[in-house]
Amino acid sequence: MKIGIGLPNQVRDVNPTIIPAWAQRAERAGFSTVGTIGRIAYPGVMDTVALAAAAGATSTIGLTTNILLATVWPGRLLAKELAGIDGVSGGRLTVGIGLGGRPDDFVVDGLGPQGLGKRIDADLEHYRELWTGQPVGGGGNPGVPAGAREVPLLVGGTAPVSFARMAKWGVGYIAGGGSPSDVAGFFEQARAAWKDAGRPGEPRLVALSYFALGRPDEGRAKLHDYYSVMGDYADHVAAGMSGDADAVRATIAAFAEIGTDELILSPGTADIDDVERLAEIAL
Repeated sequence: MKIGIGLPNQVRDVNPTIIPAWAQRAERAGFSTVGTIGRIAYPGVMDTVALAAAAGATSTIGLTTNILLATVWPGRLLAKELAGIDGVSGGRLTVGIGLGGRPDDFVVDGLGPQGLGKRIDADLEHYRELWTGQPVGGGGNPGVPAGAREVPLLVGGTAPVSFARMAKWGVGYIAGGGSPSDVAGFFEQARAAWKDAGRPGEPRLVALSYFALGRPDEGRAKLHDYYSVMGDYADHVAAGMSGDADAVRATIAAFAEIGTDELILSPGTADIDDVERLAEIAL
């Protein structure tokens, strides 16, 4: 199982200048990818901006969104944004996408939190059309960088249609937070949907978990703050954060047990020394 590390782009009060340095340390340490989490209505650095900064500061490490709230963006504009990040990184981007659902994240006029399934299905069509050079009908064609490729998509979600969508459009499934026991059932549904769709092989399965080693109490508090809009779920996430070496090892073992291909350990704080602390335990 590969081990990635999250960027602190959505840690409250993060200094944005830490993001390139964090990515460089992660690459030197040997992590498979740097990942972002996405929330619009929260103080932090947008996931696309964070990954563009990480792309410019590194040369080999993967870049992953976990999870990009695709429906809060106009689809064609997001497709161009992602193609640009993938291009400047030399083809290192993997996009994990989800529907979103928190009403305050929908800040663009005309893109409210209704009809999200139909919207993302249409957007996925536009992504492929733009990235593969097929003509786009209606709405204007923003164009993509020369040599753009079809960016690999990991599709998240828990409704049955999410897994069918993953099997149609994605290279695999991505789980946004949750314990290994929570995620295990989603992975099984992803495998079944993949098989039902007649896709060869197995879907790539990626998961997210949280950690904070230097300042674990602060990490739990900041995670609770980030998820506070979701009620009791904030308690669940904060309690599930790994705050020491034994907890990190147990988390890695549990996700490996359910067949995770890549686990991204996302930080609860912006303590940059946590990059090396985690590497000593996890790699």
